[in-house]
Amino acid sequence: MNRDGSLLQDWRRMALALEQEVAQAVIGQARVIRLITTAVFARGHVLLQGDVGVGKTTLLRAFARVLGGAFARTEGTIDLMPNDLIYHTYISAEGRPAVEPGPLIQHGEDLAIFFFNEINRARPQVHSLLLRVMAERSVSAFNREFRFPHLLVFADRNRVEREETFEISAAARDRFMMEVTVDAPATDEDRQTLMFDPRFHDTDRLVGGLAEAMIDHRELGPVAELIQRSIHASPTLQQYALALWRATAVPADYGVQLPDIDSAQLMLAGASPRGMSMLLRAARVVAWLDGRDHTTPEDVQAVFLETIAHRLCFQPVYEMRRQEITGPLVAGILGAVAAP
Repeated sequence: MNRDGSLLQDWRRMALALEQEVAQAVIGQARVIRLITTAVFARGHVLLQGDVGVGKTTLLRAFARVLGGAFARTEGTIDLMPNDLIYHTYISAEGRPAVEPGPLIQHGEDLAIFFFNEINRARPQVHSLLLRVMAERSVSAFNREFRFPHLLVFADRNRVEREETFEISAAARDRFMMEVTVDAPATDEDRQTLMFDPRFHDTDRLVGGLAEAMIDHRELGPVAELIQRSIHASPTLQQYALALWRATAVPADYGVQLPDIDSAQLMLAGASPRGMSMLLRAARVVAWLDGRDHTTPEDVQAVFLETIAHRLCFQPVYEMRRQEITGPLVAGILGAVAAP
């Protein structure tokens, strides 16, 4: 085995150990944990959605702890403004106005995780600032440019409350590699544990008990690129992915039918080139985590919903039914496009 192969094996063992550590704090979410691990090693931002109290914040805090590096957090509120991410002003003990760096720039280049809680409560102006940070990993402030080479943005939103919230624009959604839905644990055993085990009643202590900085976050970028170079996609798989891409734009041409919906009039735009690139990046990581040096149709299918569904743009008449439509549509596309 060559040096790169040995290095990838070592990192795979660390990635799986990282998953096991997070699973100690968040039970019944094995698939969600695997998806976030995939995004981390594909260097993609993650948006979680789900009902209130299902553990979205705990899950992201757990990942922030085990990944290490500087961590910053902000709470989405209706009065949050873009400048609040960059600086905050106050009256000092001497009674003079003072300015200090905000959560986004206070750690400089060492910032590894920026956690945006309840992102849909923030105004579109804040989302616009976040777009540059996510796309370019940089921001301008205090007459200089701050760069964040190791940055991942984790965000969450609940899908229940709609008052005083702002819909995230298609451009902002497209910057997230994945939008992952977190549901309550399905088994009675897991639910009973969450209800009656005191360890899960104190979130701060629960997350604080996890191993800290299990990996060197500064090495994630080079390792991610090595994964992309080392995991191969055959010409046949590439043709399969291209067919999936075409089907997202014209599902009716592939025979996709949905109840009470005119599939021919459903789509405004299919997946973006960025989205398909992220799909294949994620699929390569899935293959690597499974111990293979090549991608399969199953790898693509494993992350297709989470990487593509939030990028699809429906005609306005259907957009309000997004949550109802996306799941069956994606399932229909995967069922209609023949896998090699």
